[in-house]
Amino acid sequence: MNKHELRARLIDLNVLESAYCLEGGLPSESYTLAEEAGRWQVYYSERGQRSSLVEFDDESSACLHLLGLVEGDRTTRRR
Repeated sequence: MNKHELRARLIDLNVLESAYCLEGGLPSESYTLAEEAGRWQVYYSERGQRSSLVEFDDESSACLHLLGLVEGDRTTRRR
């Protein structure tokens, strides 16, 4: 899975756009996917901080991890 496929899956799941960011950075209260120095990172961004940071060697593993986090958090869905 790549981040374009992940985005399509998140849309299919009716996930709020504000609940995730696939472009890195420190968005407010978002599950975030970032690529830095050839490694992929997944973390929760809140108040300008990264928490629960996990690093991966490949995009697919990182995307699947982020998808699992979002699927497990019911607050990310539209009501």
